[in-house]
Amino acid sequence: MLIDKAMNVLIVDDYKTMLRIIRNLLKQIDFNNVEEATDGVEALAKMRTNNFGLVISDWNMAPMTGLQLLQEVRADARLKQTPFIMITAESKTENVIAAKQAGVSNYIVKPFNAETLKDKIEKVLGHG
Repeated sequence: MLIDKAMNVLIVDDYKTMLRIIRNLLKQIDFNNVEEATDGVEALAKMRTNNFGLVISDWNMAPMTGLQLLQEVRADARLKQTPFIMITAESKTENVIAAKQAGVSNYIVKPFNAETLKDKIEKVLGHG
């Protein structure tokens, strides 16, 4: 199973520290082409101007939540195939159901490490 480590990955979180943590974890597993967005609106704008092989987004953001971002992505014909991993602080069943219904590729519960991230990315990208 070969995953293109050179692909562009977009990470979305309104918490700068979390962006840094995710970027470092991605670097540990050899993903170096990482772009950041601090909210859903910025993320959508970036997605519409660049090609991303993967989006990793936090759930709890304002003004646009990760779930709303996911819904926007899935509603956009050009973006809807983009693999999308949601990061959530709590694995509440209703959150998981809502994310699944919105078309999330996979989700990660905080806190997580590089190994977990790698595992989720492989599950999402290596299914073809």
